[in-house]
Amino acid sequence: MQETTNTMPVDWDPDMSITGLLRQKWEANPAKVQWERKASLGTRWVPVTIGQFVDEVRQAAKGLMASGVQRGDRVGIMAHTSYEWTLLDFASWWCGAIPVPVYETSSADQVEWIVNDSGISLLFAENAALASLVRGLGERAPTLREVLVIDDGAVAELAVRGQGVADAELERRSLATRGDDVATIIYTSGTTGRPKGVVLWHRNFVFITHSGRLGFADVVNKPNSRTLMFLPLAHVFARFIEVLAVATTTVLAHSPDTRNLIADVGTFKPTYLLAVPRVFEKIYNSADAKAGNGLKQVMFRRAAKIAIAYSRALEEPEGPSAALKAQHALADRLVLAKLTHLLGGKLEYAVSGGAPLGERLGHFYRGMGVNILEGYGLTETTAPLSCNLSDRSKIGTVGVTFPQTSVRVDDGGEILVKGEHVFRGYHDNPEATAAVMRDGWFATGDLGSIDDDGFLRITGRAKEIIVTAGGKNVAPALLEDRLRGHPIVSQVLAVGDGKPFIAALVTLDPEMLPGWLTNHGLPAMTVAQAAKDERVLAAIDRAVTRANDVVSRAESIRKFTVLTEEFTEANGLLTPSLKIKRRPAQERFAAEIAELYGEA
Repeated sequence: MQETTNTMPVDWDPDMSITGLLRQKWEANPAKVQWERKASLGTRWVPVTIGQFVDEVRQAAKGLMASGVQRGDRVGIMAHTSYEWTLLDFASWWCGAIPVPVYETSSADQVEWIVNDSGISLLFAENAALASLVRGLGERAPTLREVLVIDDGAVAELAVRGQGVADAELERRSLATRGDDVATIIYTSGTTGRPKGVVLWHRNFVFITHSGRLGFADVVNKPNSRTLMFLPLAHVFARFIEVLAVATTTVLAHSPDTRNLIADVGTFKPTYLLAVPRVFEKIYNSADAKAGNGLKQVMFRRAAKIAIAYSRALEEPEGPSAALKAQHALADRLVLAKLTHLLGGKLEYAVSGGAPLGERLGHFYRGMGVNILEGYGLTETTAPLSCNLSDRSKIGTVGVTFPQTSVRVDDGGEILVKGEHVFRGYHDNPEATAAVMRDGWFATGDLGSIDDDGFLRITGRAKEIIVTAGGKNVAPALLEDRLRGHPIVSQVLAVGDGKPFIAALVTLDPEMLPGWLTNHGLPAMTVAQAAKDERVLAAIDRAVTRANDVVSRAESIRKFTVLTEEFTEANGLLTPSLKIKRRPAQERFAAEIAELYGEA
């Protein structure tokens, strides 16, 4: 058994609420710029001070009270990431309500489950289409009294409704909320079964905020710290960051449409970003595709190799050689600096979570001047429990534990965690709670190891371990990550439980495919045509061979098939945080898997 604890002291008040953090900043300096909002036209970002924000929060909170929202009532929010979402979050907390996030991609069945399981009484939907979906539940959602539409002026409507609510009554509600009150119920996206409602308390957020402010000081608490939020605010990581921004110097903005992400990053100029690995894959693959073919592509790939080699050399005692430094300087001038400029020119750090990043991408971005700090956490731990730090980092690991956090790896390799940010249980689900709590430790279901320097490494999911017919235990994450590195590969699902060898289901990226075909002198074709084309299959086969280089023969992918259907949220095969729902995917493509093993 391995165990590590970060003993750095955290100065925090267990009785404080999230609203208390906002109130402290408001009273200290109401003129401090806290957010920036994109102007309705053009690319200009408009600053919003903490004083302006609190005025809007209080007006909205009064509107919630006038709408019948009582202390402890559940308020649903179903929308893309936006300033309005953050405003409604803090307004709910200010009047003692409990905001419950709902992914805007959720199906009617999922929405019905969340609304009824949590008991949502009032729900904010981003647009008419989402509102129609929720209203369509009708009598199947008996607790739901009203649905308000953000695009139709719901926030302004709250301000009007709340005009008759006395300031004193609002303050009574606000000051009554304490650390041991429920702050939110976040439903895990879940790769199997019904999502479970993770109950998080105000004290969970307050503790992890103060802990993160210490551990992340060089990232989130410098005079110029800025970040652009595009992760779904239905996800715990994004909710943590919106609270952390209030307790630090970070100026935060929102980018609701990822199609505009690169443009928004370029104009907002963040100093740090938060993303899942697939975003970093997309940026890299897009740059590779835009390089075209011929000399430009050769230059890009050469620059990428130099960046990776340079980053790896930084971890050696002697550092990069003089020759490598010269090569890196040339690669930076010709290629890498252009990528940095696309990301705003001021980006120093990118925090990656949600899934393993892979060493290749980590070294590439660090080699181009952006330190990717890979971290690890779960909804049940109020987001991060470990992360690489600006001054203490090892690519390929998920870093060291946050202050006052303990991590244990048991004899079976499972990661357990203890700390003030760990939840107490699932909503109305004592059986599920009992299954993950062991003598005060939360069992994450993830597998890992702790090295001699206290760095945590994730090796897979306990439930995702593939046991072949020969008895070989295979963690699929490493193979899948390496194969996803090919520009036209979108998703990879390794299979082989109880089978004689490992095989893989591969999907193609429809956005990357046209450019890749052009660059390789191939005719235009659909995804369905490409999935059967011998030249495309040969390229994927070469990528499989490269992926197999890092594992033993028994763990290697022997066969693969390219699917004509992607794994998406819409078809129920991806979670909103872009994890593959392994069991549903294996069921959907059971015939293709059987064919791989000659069982069709």
